[in-house]
Amino acid sequence: MTNNDVLRRIRYTFDFSDSKMISLFALAGETVTREQISCWLKRDDHADYKGLKDYLLATFLNGLINDKRGVKEGEPAPIEKELTNNIVLRKLRIALNFVDNDMVDVMALADFQISKPELTAFFRRPGHKHYRICKDQILRNFLQGIQIKYHVAKPTDTEQPSDFETPSEEL
Repeated sequence: MTNNDVLRRIRYTFDFSDSKMISLFALAGETVTREQISCWLKRDDHADYKGLKDYLLATFLNGLINDKRGVKEGEPAPIEKELTNNIVLRKLRIALNFVDNDMVDVMALADFQISKPELTAFFRRPGHKHYRICKDQILRNFLQGIQIKYHVAKPTDTEQPSDFETPSEEL
């Protein structure tokens, strides 16, 4: 998955406005403009599309952590220069305050079964004998699961009201 895909999915899942996106970057110490965000959110084949660099996605995820969990006292967390799916998964786990069971449940929402030992292997240090690289499929299913769990679809004007919302003609 590209950094832009991750950013798009998080924005859609939590329905972040441009202002909210700018404030999330600011919480981690990065100043970005509405135009930059717009270019990062465009489709890959759009003329104004710009790739999101690793350190900028790491900054955004750190801002999301600060927003969801509060700013940690002391020195701010270092911004990674290079991101892997493992790091993105870990940062999302921290931001959402998830434990292993929560992550397994979210993956199940996306019809993806994973065991706790398989999951914890993604959070080990790269030199550890049980470390596993998080492939795009795992991250994609996790993002889909949090979308199912957190995204609230807004009703459109074309949707019909449900039966209990229609006024009674008997009155």
